[in-house]
Amino acid sequence: MLVTGNDSNNMNDDKLHEECGVFGVLYKDPAHNAVPTTYFGLLSLQHRGQESAGIALTTSDNNGTRIECRKGMGLVGEVFAHGHFLEDLKGSAAIGHVRYSTAGASIIENAQPFVSRFKLGSIAVAHNGTLTNADVVRSLMEDSGIAFASSSDSEVIINLIARNYKKGLEKALGDTIKFIKGSYALLVLTEDALVGARDPSGIRPLCLGRIPGKTKDDTDAYLLTSESCAIDAVGGEFIRDIEPGEMIIIREGEVLSFTFSEKTPRAVCAFEYVYFARPDSHIDGQDVYEARLKAGEILGKEAGVAADLVIGVPDSGVPAAIGYGRATGTPFGLGIVKSKYVGRTFIAPEQASRERAVSVKHNVIRSEVQGKRVVVIDDSIVRGTTSRRLVSILRAAGAKEVHFRVSSPPVRFPCYFGIDTPHRKDLISNLNSENELCKSLGADSLAFISVGGLLQSMGSQVNEPGPGCGHCLGCFTGEYPIPVHGEE
Repeated sequence: MLVTGNDSNNMNDDKLHEECGVFGVLYKDPAHNAVPTTYFGLLSLQHRGQESAGIALTTSDNNGTRIECRKGMGLVGEVFAHGHFLEDLKGSAAIGHVRYSTAGASIIENAQPFVSRFKLGSIAVAHNGTLTNADVVRSLMEDSGIAFASSSDSEVIINLIARNYKKGLEKALGDTIKFIKGSYALLVLTEDALVGARDPSGIRPLCLGRIPGKTKDDTDAYLLTSESCAIDAVGGEFIRDIEPGEMIIIREGEVLSFTFSEKTPRAVCAFEYVYFARPDSHIDGQDVYEARLKAGEILGKEAGVAADLVIGVPDSGVPAAIGYGRATGTPFGLGIVKSKYVGRTFIAPEQASRERAVSVKHNVIRSEVQGKRVVVIDDSIVRGTTSRRLVSILRAAGAKEVHFRVSSPPVRFPCYFGIDTPHRKDLISNLNSENELCKSLGADSLAFISVGGLLQSMGSQVNEPGPGCGHCLGCFTGEYPIPVHGEE
């Protein structure tokens, strides 16, 4: 018997959501304005968070150098619409942030970057990830008299840095990073430096780039960002990924590297390749598009079925569908059209309305599927609402058979490292067998890629999870790279 979790009011809760994206730039020439570059960098990272956006920058006038910040709720283009907040911002260094909340509510107080001003100066912090010991650290700091203005774990980070800043930037950062646990791609802006740090397991991505100068070997600016696509968007050149447990300090045109933790196994989030990252990004030497294409090919070899057409659920399911078609010889078609203008804030109060909302987001090209045996490829199944509705509208459009294939293993466990996942009881694959789920969806057949197949698609040297696989597979296997407290 099919067991379903609590229905969600948000039509987009049937997907996992990334927490946020970060972007930073520091120009060598103090006359150069970093704000437009940061704005365009954030636009290219919009897929990582749509709840709020913000930019902090260093600015100087007759009163000296300080850090200013502008942020608001909504998309980047909405927060900074028609140059709003931008026309009065000028500075040679800036960091930006786009947010989708997992730790802390969706309110303006939790929007980033966070800025702290104190006797020794000012700093700004932008953070992607989740601290597993944030509550403990927050409680200790509150007991010592430190007040918090938000419920975000990122404010814990900036308060730790500010408390230790009298020891100097490097020591304050080092002490803070050694104290926090969990996942993070962290950017820190000071009055004369841009700093980036990646958690010791490398769960969240972070990379370094540059904007070339007038000559090939000259550099106008250095960049730090969640994904390489943001470097491309501002006309930059990718240099390399920040290593797990590495801190980068960019100051006076120099890039300094420090290792702040003992070497631990790399465990980059597998869902970066499955769904989160843009297909034109590279993460830890792996092309995201190629990983999705390869996953589809492996899925076809593992669970191919006789069919007339293979289609992908836009957008991340499309490369996997192309790969599946190549492996099985099944013709690829468009099949499903996605409306890009149905935002994540759409609330449908009743189940019937929620299911109708899926039809608003996805529609079928009837002439493509009518009378055909169709294989539909999606990147994941979380609650099952979207998958069930897709099967229904494909049948209504005249599909003769509908076979559902998924380019990630069943999501059975929650994430504690910066992905907005439902509780275990609301993950439909955790509660049901594959056969029960197939019946619930109304599909003719259902299959997921194996864990070993997913690892192979991401370039892992091993075909089974465990030490050395190089990726965090916690949401699939329940085995996490660092200890977690579990669901509350």
